[in-house]
Amino acid sequence: MLDDDGEDIPVPINNDLERRIADAFEVFDHAGNKTVDVREIATIVRALGCCPTEAEIQEILMAVENPESPGSVHLSNFLPYMCQIVTEHKYQPASPAQLLEAFQILDSDKRGFLTKEHISTLMTQDGEPFTQDELDEMLEIAIDPHTQTVPYEYYINQLMCEPEGEKNIYKLADRILKENPPPPPRTVPRSLSQFLHGMTVPNV
Repeated sequence: MLDDDGEDIPVPINNDLERRIADAFEVFDHAGNKTVDVREIATIVRALGCCPTEAEIQEILMAVENPESPGSVHLSNFLPYMCQIVTEHKYQPASPAQLLEAFQILDSDKRGFLTKEHISTLMTQDGEPFTQDELDEMLEIAIDPHTQTVPYEYYINQLMCEPEGEKNIYKLADRILKENPPPPPRTVPRSLSQFLHGMTVPNV
C-alpha cells in the first residue's frame, strides 16, 4: 500500500503484541512489501491462537482487505484491527471445561463417548459444517481405533495444549493493556443551556 507520494506506508511496531502479530503476518509476506494474499488471513489469525468461524473470518477480511488492491491485505490495516480483536478477547479458544460440557450435552446416555457415525453427522450437518478433509483430520485424532468411538475426555486431553504464559496471545494482550491503559474518555463541556435546562426562575 502506497501513500499519496507513492511511498510504501511505514508500519511502526510499538509493543510486544504488535510484534507478535507482525511476525505472524510477515511469514506469509513472500514479496517483502508488507502485503499478503487475502487467502492467507485465516491461517495467520489461527496461527496467532484465535479461533474464529468462517463467517467471522469473512468479517475480518471485509475490515482489512485493501480497497485499492482487492485480494490483498496490507499490514497497516491488519495490525491495528488484529490488536483490537485480541485485546477485546474475541475469538478466544474454548476452554477444556467448555468443550467437556458441550460433549456431555451431546452424550445424552452419559456413556463417556460418542459413536463415529454420530460425531460425523454432527460435524457435517449442524452449526458450521466441517468439510470432509476437516472431518477426516479430526477423526484421525479423535477415534479410538479399537472401539471406533470418540472417548471425548481423552480426545479433549489430546486436543488441548494451552500455551503457557505469554505464548498465549490473549495473556500478552492483557499485559500490554495493563501497562498502557486507554486514555480516559474525553469529557465534553456542558453548554450554558444544559446547565440552565430545568432550572426555574425564582419568584421576585
